Amino acid sequence: MGQQTVPVKLLLLGANGQVGWELQRSLAPLGEVVACTREQADLSRPESLKALVDAHAPQAIINAAAYTAVDKAEDDEATARLVNAEAVRVLADCANATGAVFVHYSTDYVFDGTYELGYEEDAETGPLSAYGRTKLAGEREITASGCLGYIFRTSWVYAARGGNFAKTMLRLASERDELNVVADQYGAPTSAELIADVTAQVVARALDDRNFARRTSGIYHLAAGGHTTWHGFARFVIQHANALGYETRLSAEEIRPITTAEFPVPARRPAYSLFNTDKLCSTFGLMLPRWQLHAERMMVEYLNK
Repeated sequence: MGQQTVPVKLLLLGANGQVGWELQRSLAPLGEVVACTREQADLSRPESLKALVDAHAPQAIINAAAYTAVDKAEDDEATARLVNAEAVRVLADCANATGAVFVHYSTDYVFDGTYELGYEEDAETGPLSAYGRTKLAGEREITASGCLGYIFRTSWVYAARGGNFAKTMLRLASERDELNVVADQYGAPTSAELIADVTAQVVARALDDRNFARRTSGIYHLAAGGHTTWHGFARFVIQHANALGYETRLSAEEIRPITTAEFPVPARRPAYSLFNTDKLCSTFGLMLPRWQLHAERMMVEYLNK
């Protein structure tokens, strides 16, 4: 009789979000996934999280939960900090105490968005909003904990499930006779599917080789290849929806480009949300596809439901 292998257990927080939903799929081949929604893991109650980790004793903790209401955070920074920093500190400390691998997701909003060529991981931060400040605080809590932690900064996340920019554009183009979209903010639309698949590969390597995990822990930029503007993304979405037979009142050509100044919102957005992803690709032997690949897949999945 061979030695019995103890099954790997992975604790997933934020399981019903866009990235969390995809993680339930991508992590499943690695072991038992304990998928927690806000009902089971409420990050606005950080004091409750240690008992959750102790109860399941996971080999990996993947935190896909966050306070993501960017504009609301301007008037509710205390709650955003509770979820995005204080709860993260508890989870990172738990991971450090137990030796679990910890995965967390951060954002382009930790930068001021003035660099046009693609931020590297060690670039100077300078968040413009309460949301960005609280996410940066969460990153620093993980680093300070000393855990085997992977922080994936990503941007412009979308999926066929949940609310996001692409689905909002489909709805508005079907309802309105006029649609204005910001054309002076740049980024790479990044699918939750891609984020989840990369995460699963990294977690698998880290669980298989603890020395590798120690050498590679840190911050990584994870975004699809290429870039566009919100206006360009909106036109792409409507063009492909029409090609798939989805009728809209507005054509892609009728979507009007506007400036950030013409669309005032409470929280300032980075003008350039561009990432250099060379560190991620070279460390883990990956190639990140251009953003259009997963965007087309999402359109087919969402419109053919």
